[in-house]
Amino acid sequence: MVQGHALVLTFPAQGHINPALQFAKRLIRMGMEVTFATSVFAQRRFSAKTAGAIEGLRFVAFSDGYDDGFKAGNDVQHFLSEIRNNSSQKLRETVSASADEGHPITCLVYTLLLPWAAEVARECQIPHGLLWIQPATVLDIYYYYFHGYGEVITNNCNDSSWSIKLPGLPLLASRDLPSFILPSSSDQYNFTLPTFKEELDQLDSESSPKVLVNTFDELEPEALKSIEKYDLIGIGPLIPSAFLDGKDPSDTSFGGDLFQKSRDYMEWLNSKDESSVVYISFGSILDLPNRQMEEIARGVLESRRPFLWVMREKQNGEEEREENRLSCMEELEQRGRIVPWCSQLEVLSHPSLGCFISHCGWNSTLESLASGIPVVAFPHWTDQGTNAKLIEDVWKIGVRVRANEEGVVEGDELKRCIEIVMGDGERGEEIKRNGKKWKDLAKEAVRDGGSSDKNLKEFLQEVAIRV
Repeated sequence: MVQGHALVLTFPAQGHINPALQFAKRLIRMGMEVTFATSVFAQRRFSAKTAGAIEGLRFVAFSDGYDDGFKAGNDVQHFLSEIRNNSSQKLRETVSASADEGHPITCLVYTLLLPWAAEVARECQIPHGLLWIQPATVLDIYYYYFHGYGEVITNNCNDSSWSIKLPGLPLLASRDLPSFILPSSSDQYNFTLPTFKEELDQLDSESSPKVLVNTFDELEPEALKSIEKYDLIGIGPLIPSAFLDGKDPSDTSFGGDLFQKSRDYMEWLNSKDESSVVYISFGSILDLPNRQMEEIARGVLESRRPFLWVMREKQNGEEEREENRLSCMEELEQRGRIVPWCSQLEVLSHPSLGCFISHCGWNSTLESLASGIPVVAFPHWTDQGTNAKLIEDVWKIGVRVRANEEGVVEGDELKRCIEIVMGDGERGEEIKRNGKKWKDLAKEAVRDGGSSDKNLKEFLQEVAIRV
């Protein structure tokens, strides 16, 4: 068993917290003590049951200046500044207090958008590594963008016929690149690209930087070796044990959105035929315009298949406007099931599931891979376009929707994609076969002696133990 005390720091967003918490649990199963650091608001979202149920896991919290939650219209720069200042200070305090208590921190692991954590680790003389929670392919794209390819990408990416071949990666068109390096990227997230630049600058300043990647060797063999200067280490998929290696059958939840929710959708799924249900979810952030939602509804209804659709409730006191209510809502409620939340992995693991219409966030992509469920890829921003490229052309576990000239995916197009992945045609059968292949390989990677299991143990033996 590995021994030591890891400090895991995560940016306070659900897509960061989920894999970071699974990473922490994996360290604990390997014999390590773990302190998990995130914002006050994020920590409050953990139930008391979850926070106290994981032996060997301790929580510490820092204020990000928005302890009641960051809301639309709040000052993003102030938010980031508070995270930088307060998380850095909390790291120093935690390192000092842990040493005084006789449980010294032996390594620090931090997620994206927290590049200053590496500086604190060096200051405290603690081995450290970045936990990259997107595919290795996306890290490679950012690396090459900042190391010689930025100008050619910027000058050509508005040309829909243009493509680029980066070392170790498939041929990429503009729509396959992370949205943050494209000129059309939202001003709301203009902090992201400079922060990624700072992140890579920190890695470049080290002799052999360690990057733990939420992927596995078999899934991205070339991408994990593309950057010679970095030591990219596949340790994924970071999803709950009960749905992967079975080492901890009680580990069924990410532990993020842990409010009590109705689970009667599971009874509804039980009533459906095997591989018959279309599951629709666009993650915890994305809000699609009403016109696009109407087209999705039309496509799903015209597919004439049962569906489970997650439509998130309005947050922070916002009310649903009557003009935003879907015109076919009554028919949707009659033909399928609409819920504000669900336990996604339980749904994806249900035998009635036939396909997943997904925004292609990396957590959702890995969950569909580990469940063997075909994907209708419906990307919108950040790494999702790259993930959709991998889903359709590299791993061949789904198809990607094509938008019209106005950027809207029409109902007929969505229906076409559903029929491909759920049909018994040649391409649909290939997608189903590949789904089973990747499901088996994902489980094999995290088993004792699997590639991700060995990679993580070797990392810990190298950096996490002080003799």
